[in-house]
Amino acid sequence: MKGFKNCRFCVLVIFFLLHFGVWCNGDTENMGAQMEKNEINSLYSTIQGFVGNWWNGSDLYPDPCGWTPIQGVSCDLFDGFWYVTDLNIGPIHDNSLSCAPNVEFSSNLFTLKHLKSLSFFNCFVSPRHHPTSIPTERWEFLASSLESLEFRSNPGLIGQIPNTFGRLIKLQSLVLVENGLSGKVPQNLGNLVNLKRLVLAGNKLNGEIPDTFGRFTQLLICDLSRNKLSGVLPRPLFGGLISLLKLDLSCNNLQGKIPQEISQLKNLTLLDLSNNKLSSGLPKSIQEMTCLEELVLSNNPMGGFLDVLDWYNMRNLTTLDLSNMNLTGEIPKSIVELKKLRFLGLNDNKLIGKIPKNLEMLPNVSAIYLYGNNLTGELQFSQWFYRKMGRRFGAWGNQNLCYTFGLVSSDVPFGVKQCKQELKFVIDVEMNSSFVDFQSSMGYLNDCGIWRCFVVELFMVILLLLK
Repeated sequence: MKGFKNCRFCVLVIFFLLHFGVWCNGDTENMGAQMEKNEINSLYSTIQGFVGNWWNGSDLYPDPCGWTPIQGVSCDLFDGFWYVTDLNIGPIHDNSLSCAPNVEFSSNLFTLKHLKSLSFFNCFVSPRHHPTSIPTERWEFLASSLESLEFRSNPGLIGQIPNTFGRLIKLQSLVLVENGLSGKVPQNLGNLVNLKRLVLAGNKLNGEIPDTFGRFTQLLICDLSRNKLSGVLPRPLFGGLISLLKLDLSCNNLQGKIPQEISQLKNLTLLDLSNNKLSSGLPKSIQEMTCLEELVLSNNPMGGFLDVLDWYNMRNLTTLDLSNMNLTGEIPKSIVELKKLRFLGLNDNKLIGKIPKNLEMLPNVSAIYLYGNNLTGELQFSQWFYRKMGRRFGAWGNQNLCYTFGLVSSDVPFGVKQCKQELKFVIDVEMNSSFVDFQSSMGYLNDCGIWRCFVVELFMVILLLLK
């Protein structure tokens, strides 16, 4: 028994030594690697340009990719040496390096030859006191490695998007969101055929959308919202974006009609063209976009009718916002086929007719807004429906719309009046009951003398006047 214990102990010791030896050898191999002197100097100079000359990396051991790395900097081994692959500048984390007030780009940034990802967050913050432009030159030196380039929340970053961005042929993600960039979108961005994400939202970009964007056959997300883009939607754009999942062009000055070619975006799940100047009605081809989950076209002077589309073809819709579009006609009953719908916005149009009662049967709906139209008739929804929806059912602002008599006052639809015909019926019942009681008291049913007939007729006139 004692021998067995000794053997087991020996096995454990041998296993530990082998495991420790392998771990040490591997760790020694990595920790023995060094960073080239030129790479260190380029990195330090780049960081100092953004955070200030006070930073010298003196607390790093043995180098920026050693045991005490810089927050926001990642490295990888190439040919036995450490090289910077990711550089994130700005207060992304609590211990990240924050940018100095007089931040500036260092030319040494473009000598980081293995850099794959470059990001600036809330670094250029003062458009008045220290406006900064993106360098226009030397981006080609990063063309063989850079895959992701981001400038986020930099109001002090002004000027145009450099044409030289079009040389970053390996770029898969270009995000320039909520900066102070202006001018036209460069045509040669269409050279970035490997892009999967393009976000230029929240700037002051103007001019037309380049038709060269139709080359982005791998693009998944395209967000050009909250700019000052104008012109029409380019037809070549839709023919090439065969992989696109999300397209957001909202809050611009786009004009004209939505091209029929938009139906070629077969994989699209989100289409947001709201807050533009689009017109000429809903294109029938939209109903061919069967993968759509969110369709937002609100605040466009579109005009036309809702029933031009066969809504039952779009059964994946969860959000349908067609508010303030100058739409006319009735609400098509086929909308009740959208069983996944959670939000329906048809408010502030010129819709007429009755509201389909079956809207109540939408199993997932949590908000229906129909206010500000010319809808008429009686609302036929149950008290349970009104109680469930509350003010998320909006039908006010339809003058000839009313709800049926008999609802508990706390559950009546906000801003909608009670139907007059129901009140009239109550008055009629009360009048007839009073008249019969009066007839009986006067003995009218048995005998009608002259005075009795006169009094009865007078009573009837009074009741009619009250009516």
